[in-house]
Amino acid sequence: MHMINFKNFSGEALIEIIDKAIEIKNNPENYREALDGKSLAMIFQKTSTRTRVSFEVAMTQLGGHALYIDWRTTNFTIADIYDETQYLSRNVDCIMARLKKNADLQVMAEASQVPVINGCDEKYHPTQAIADLMTMKEKKGKLKGLKLVYIGIHNNVCNSLIEGCTKTGVKIITVTPIFNEPSRDNDLLNEAKRTGLYETTLDVKQAVKDADFVYTDTWVDMEFFLDPKYKKEKERRMKIMMPYQINRELLKGSNAYIMHDMPIHRGYEISSEMIESPQSIIYEQSENRLYSAKSILLKLLGKC
Repeated sequence: MHMINFKNFSGEALIEIIDKAIEIKNNPENYREALDGKSLAMIFQKTSTRTRVSFEVAMTQLGGHALYIDWRTTNFTIADIYDETQYLSRNVDCIMARLKKNADLQVMAEASQVPVINGCDEKYHPTQAIADLMTMKEKKGKLKGLKLVYIGIHNNVCNSLIEGCTKTGVKIITVTPIFNEPSRDNDLLNEAKRTGLYETTLDVKQAVKDADFVYTDTWVDMEFFLDPKYKKEKERRMKIMMPYQINRELLKGSNAYIMHDMPIHRGYEISSEMIESPQSIIYEQSENRLYSAKSILLKLLGKC
């Protein structure tokens, strides 16, 4: 079983992973040897803080071993992904890959003899969505019937939130003036619409009314934020998106929890005061990447 996105996971399976993550967080001592003798290969083609830290620490705390692999220092750069994955998967028990292209990840999953976890590509970020749903359930004690509003660029995180929310009974409304075309998955969106739990609008003030959670993400992908070649596109996005910033005025009168998957660009998608607001659960949300990583590993390795 791989976790490339949630297409092969039922709502019940996702809830099982989320509940196990909460259980692990509350009783870590019960899982200290759960992956004794197991190894995880972590392949990074893109920069990372939370994904690397969470999976590496998760393996250590579960009694296993994590191997960090920088794509640029390996023969993945000069050889066929299929061939290199065939070799790698004969040496480890699981692979977590953070790649630029979902197509490359699909090749890796086809070649691998062990589970492959998508640590983020241009289309999906499933491990982030598991941590998000875990955080929501911790705060509200349930998922079914909650309302989450995502405000920002329609990107990989947005896709995984739509898929995860609609499968677990959460109503999700997206306010996305810009659609990142490399992230487009019409099959995913059509399936979500059929559930009756997914809507999209540009009326941001109406959308946040009665929201339980308001979620935002960076307007520019991390690898392009400081790239001079991306300057014009960055400026275009900032001009369009500034009216949709998460700030005090937008959330006036709202009791919604504030979420952000990080990294944060303060003063762009969210004001500094809202990051530090009592309503903000951003840092708890990021901490939960560790416990959700543990639960995902246990699930895919058949230990729960």
